[in-house]
Amino acid sequence: MSSPLLRGLYREEGSTLRSEGVAVTTMSSRRPEAGADDFVRLAAPYRPELLAHCYRMLGSVHDAEDLVQETYLRAWRGYAGFEGRSSLRFWLYRIATSACLTALEHRSRRFLPAGLGAPVDDPDARPTPAGPEVSWVQPLPDSPHDAFADDPAAIVAVRGSVRLALIVALQQLPPKQRVVLILRDVLAWHAAEVADLLDTTTAAVNSALQRARAQLEQASPTEDDTVVEPLDAGHRALLDQYVQAFENADIDALLRLLRKDVTLEMPPEPMWFAGREAVGRFVAERIFEHPGVLRMLPTTANGGQPALAAYWRGDGGRYRAHALQVLTLRGGGVARIVAFRDPSLFAAFGLPEVLPEVLRTPTAPVRS
Repeated sequence: MSSPLLRGLYREEGSTLRSEGVAVTTMSSRRPEAGADDFVRLAAPYRPELLAHCYRMLGSVHDAEDLVQETYLRAWRGYAGFEGRSSLRFWLYRIATSACLTALEHRSRRFLPAGLGAPVDDPDARPTPAGPEVSWVQPLPDSPHDAFADDPAAIVAVRGSVRLALIVALQQLPPKQRVVLILRDVLAWHAAEVADLLDTTTAAVNSALQRARAQLEQASPTEDDTVVEPLDAGHRALLDQYVQAFENADIDALLRLLRKDVTLEMPPEPMWFAGREAVGRFVAERIFEHPGVLRMLPTTANGGQPALAAYWRGDGGRYRAHALQVLTLRGGGVARIVAFRDPSLFAAFGLPEVLPEVLRTPTAPVRS
């Protein structure tokens, strides 16, 4: 049985859908035409799921994009020798997985601040900078077009499998266990398929899967952190009020929206805060300077999680990219805030570095 953290993310192995929503035959008896144009046409539909696969492995959207590009380049160069003994999809996954495992030889884990130590209580505490050996998990932009819009079960499967809490938990696993668990429990591949892809035995695959499941249990994200539901009217109203609290620097309004057990993380800042009182003190003293300093644009990340792009007003009144906040909502309140203070992420989300004049007025209500 799969880990409860992954329960519900895929259909039974006999389904024609499987977890990524692509109906394929594992082995192909017909060899694709060997022209470069044919490769581009045939391989292009697999790019979104390969990006998600590499992201699950690496925890970085930048690295995942680079390795998907490398996968397609290597596949294009070798396509003339592809003999069709497996499906094109399987072949692409083999190349992408190999590239990911090679990359993980140099840096096998990424973190969020809560994975490095205990929370702090003093908002004026001087943080100890994280060393160069620490790399941070990054958020994943959502695709503007859902490839599986006609199948709600497929949408849930794909979105749930890139949920931020699950990506963080996967980073706890050694690379080989990570890839086995992803292929078996997320993508619902057969053990023999995984063994073939990794050039190992089914016994080795099953052993690695057992160890991965046991270790993932210890990470213990809640079901609410790993199951994605569409935003309803209550969630949208909550997000509207959250945005207004930030844009108006209204700490009392913000505190009413935070759960008692809320956490705040701000990579690459290693310190983090737990509890409404500690989070509120930090925000009031370090972020809420005065109304109008921040502007927020709504977006989504990691399979439909609500997210907000925060712009900070600088010299000349221009609002520049500051942080991407990915939120976890639970029980009518904000349970977790991960503010990725990395302006380079804005381009990956299709967001401007400097807020245009037309968007500098307070943000309109959030819509689904």
